[in-house]
Amino acid sequence: MVSPATSPFDPYPLSRPLLEAVLADRLSDRFVCTLIWPRLGYLLQTAPAAEHPGAWIAGPATPPEWAEAFPEEPELIATRPASVRLTRSIPAEHKQLLKQQLGFAGYRIGELYPRRTRRATAVNWLLAHLALRGEPLPEVGPLPPLLEPPADPVKGHPGDPPVG
Repeated sequence: MVSPATSPFDPYPLSRPLLEAVLADRLSDRFVCTLIWPRLGYLLQTAPAAEHPGAWIAGPATPPEWAEAFPEEPELIATRPASVRLTRSIPAEHKQLLKQQLGFAGYRIGELYPRRTRRATAVNWLLAHLALRGEPLPEVGPLPPLLEPPADPVKGHPGDPPVG
């Protein structure tokens, strides 16, 4: 059995510039997932005795439907089932937050790739998460080092899992 992390993972603080960087494809898919996993209650395995150090597993705060479908970290950008579940978990009253709060009108026809549309879903889910908690989206916040947008937007950044 995998033991839970000895210290809780503090997810990267959300802000307008961070979410805009996700939409602009300036952060890896893995980083985008780490914005969501802890907010879904997944726990990072850091204990030396952990079966899979560095893996994320469903924790007590993970909604049961997520824990049952994905006992370990779901690849929210790379896999369609995880992305569909994320989309469906956004309450109807929050489906337009991407447009309302960030003014995001969507990608152009030549920019429509599953990776990018799933990134937009991830950002909308994060906005809905804030809204459900009654928290505003901060206008400023720390940013990790930004990447150049990938040369091949279908494949993504080096190290990103293949999109299926």
